[in-house]
Amino acid sequence: MLNNLFGAFSHDIGIDLGTANTLVFVRNKGVVINEPSVVAINNTTKQVLAIGSSAERMVGKTPANITASRPLVDGVVSDFEVTEAMLKYFIDRVHEETLSFLPRPRCVIGIPSGVTEVEKRAVEDAAKNAGARDVYLIEEPMAAAIGVKLPIQEAAGNAIVDIGGGTSEIAIISLGGIVQSKSVRVAGDKFNDDIIQFVKEQMGIIIGERTAERIKLEVGAVYPLKEEIHTIVKGRDVVTGLPREEYITNVMVETALDKSSKIVAESVQSTIESTPPELVTDIIEKGIMLAGGGALLRGMDDLISHFTQIQVHVVDDPLSAVVRGTGIILDDIDSLKDVFVNVEDYQVPD
Repeated sequence: MLNNLFGAFSHDIGIDLGTANTLVFVRNKGVVINEPSVVAINNTTKQVLAIGSSAERMVGKTPANITASRPLVDGVVSDFEVTEAMLKYFIDRVHEETLSFLPRPRCVIGIPSGVTEVEKRAVEDAAKNAGARDVYLIEEPMAAAIGVKLPIQEAAGNAIVDIGGGTSEIAIISLGGIVQSKSVRVAGDKFNDDIIQFVKEQMGIIIGERTAERIKLEVGAVYPLKEEIHTIVKGRDVVTGLPREEYITNVMVETALDKSSKIVAESVQSTIESTPPELVTDIIEKGIMLAGGGALLRGMDDLISHFTQIQVHVVDDPLSAVVRGTGIILDDIDSLKDVFVNVEDYQVPD
């Protein structure tokens, strides 16, 4: 009863704690924060200098005593203290205009499926130390399915693929539970790395992560397009070390991403192959739902459809599917409590 009373006054939030971006949903307000999961730290004093968009602008441009990096790798916490600082920053931003005596928020946080109990505990502890009153964890594909309003409670198969920054999550859902799932650590960040390597090896130009991301957005493709598109790649010549620029096309990027994109598509295919036949029948009728930033990569839906022989639908606003799911859960935590991930008590060995 007391928790329900607190819930009526606190600004409960849903968080998509992503490798590349963190999105925050506030109950009754919608998505209020969408910023890069980047933190800039002074290595000498250990002081946090910037978080989010301001920190991202520093990537690749900092002096030796400042590091701008991501505290999450492949969707899981790699630096506990920095993750805690980032969560505290976002939680405080939500509450900055509220009265200090109001209760701290309950948090629903999306995490990759297949993470260990230790990794789950790290996220839960970081959120609580950052100021959350209660923390509920939910697997990202389940949150995405709820966010795109799939009928997950029905006795029918629902297929969702969430391609984020660090991981690609595939899940078959029925009767409110995940029947079959797979998490592969090949997603947006790996695509950027592939572009960096291709440009260096095939074009003789060294580029950074932000340039690779721009190329991916402007001409990125994983399946043949009807018309060729191109953009300019600017970087440092491998031989001379001087600035150089060349054209890069969608065909070249498709070649760069060929291996990684097929790993994602084959993972979807293998998940479908291990799904009970009755559920596959439902999926054939409904199609596969594609969410996450990777859903915006040209031809990703066609590539997965080619491998699975099932129609693939890119959901509306795929980038916010997970965080919208956490928002829906916040409105009805009691009836959707079965979708949460239970964190078992874990004692660190001596």
